[in-house]
Amino acid sequence: MLNRLVVQGLGFVPTPIMRKLSARYIAGETQAEAVRALTELAARGFSGVYDILGEGIRSRAEAERTAEEYIAGAEAIHAAGLDTYVSIKPTHLGMLQDEGLALELYRRIGARCGELGVFFRVEMEDHPTTDATLRIYERLREDYENVGIVLQSRLFRTPADIDALAPGPVDVRMVKGIYLEPASIAHTRPDPIREAFLACAEKLWDRGARVRLATHDAGLAEELIRRVRARGMTADDYEFQVLLGVQEPLWERWKSEGHPVRVYVPFGPDWKAYSLRRLSRNPQLMRAVIKNFLTPG
Repeated sequence: MLNRLVVQGLGFVPTPIMRKLSARYIAGETQAEAVRALTELAARGFSGVYDILGEGIRSRAEAERTAEEYIAGAEAIHAAGLDTYVSIKPTHLGMLQDEGLALELYRRIGARCGELGVFFRVEMEDHPTTDATLRIYERLREDYENVGIVLQSRLFRTPADIDALAPGPVDVRMVKGIYLEPASIAHTRPDPIREAFLACAEKLWDRGARVRLATHDAGLAEELIRRVRARGMTADDYEFQVLLGVQEPLWERWKSEGHPVRVYVPFGPDWKAYSLRRLSRNPQLMRAVIKNFLTPG
């Protein structure tokens, strides 16, 4: 309840102050700022994920503009020589209006990424979009090898979704899931979500998938590391993925121990709406914001 009240209050905070508060976990508003942040992370030994903030687009013109922005981003990543891939939400490409449009635009992005040698990933959003997202991913797999998907351990359906993936190589970003889903279709408590994450990772490894372990949960990460070692995996077989500005000491430690770490770098003019969504769903970030409000300077 306190988090909700604070988030509602943040909606009235002047934009310059909000921008300062969000600067730790949003790279900026422009492609140049995102590439600069990714370049700085690369110098520290971290690979990256390039994400343009936005979702829920229902205009074909806006969806096409988003696709062109991602293509320009892939070209900038390639030109900078960065180990970075692009990650795109299906509703940012107009899937809510037309699933066929989103598939068309993903193919447009995928074709250019293929020419550049850049990987691209289909993001996963809330549960009403899951079936369409998986259909798009499977269609893309027919034409592109450089494409991946996101799966959420929170959802009861995810183990069955893993079983239903067509044969062949798959690259999965495994997450707990930030969307607050109904208890009838999703785990709602931390321990069952963690247990489901481990079970899904094991199921994916059993089928030979490459699994990107997206978490800031130190305890979960330790158990994942134990299982990675038990399977005899090397640093080429897995990686941790983290959000820009969130628990940096943790991912610095993982890197120092020899674990590959990739940082998700969001940016774009939609940063304020993203900030409010992220703060409302991430208690750790909310605590940091409250501390910033209360700390002089």
